[in-house]
Amino acid sequence: MENCLNLFIRSIFIDNMIFAYFLGMCSFLAVSKNVKTAFGLGIAVTFMLVVSLPINYLLNTYVLQPGALKWLGAEFADVDLSFLALIMFIAVIASMTQLVEMAVEKFSPSLYASLGIFLPLIAVNCAILGASLFMQQKDFGSALTATVYGAGSGIGWLLAIVGIAAIREKLAYSNVPAPLRGIGITFILTGLMGIAFMSFLGIKL
Repeated sequence: MENCLNLFIRSIFIDNMIFAYFLGMCSFLAVSKNVKTAFGLGIAVTFMLVVSLPINYLLNTYVLQPGALKWLGAEFADVDLSFLALIMFIAVIASMTQLVEMAVEKFSPSLYASLGIFLPLIAVNCAILGASLFMQQKDFGSALTATVYGAGSGIGWLLAIVGIAAIREKLAYSNVPAPLRGIGITFILTGLMGIAFMSFLGIKL
């Protein structure tokens, strides 16, 4: 349990998908103009990570890894389907994204309208695919660990996009130099927030 807590905190603050790996930057920059919209997208991304990571973990452990199919019989012990990992992970993420899109459209039409094209584009959000590939690389010991990592990564991404959205709303009332207005000042703020998050590297876990 302690290892899960450490992994959860680390994935939020130290291994933050935005500020440590710069994954999911396209939707991070495009949807972070309004806190409500940013929060909605952040919740959707977090849900996607929590759902897709354990599924991809089980898929990787019991189907894709070298020798993973030995539970089918001794003749399958040497089968290696790891070359299919990327396409299978994408298929799972795309399927889950479709479910999220239908749920948001049904229960929050206003959020669905404000997110626009970026909601279906969660399927190609590199933060979600990156988390699955990191999960494969870190070789987690259980589906629970993968779920904790997904939850932490999602909350870290949510924290980042809501934070930048709140700052950008305040900037609407600020006298920003004309050449830096819009995406320019957003890049500067993202860099400053990334430097701020580097301070969490001092946490001993």
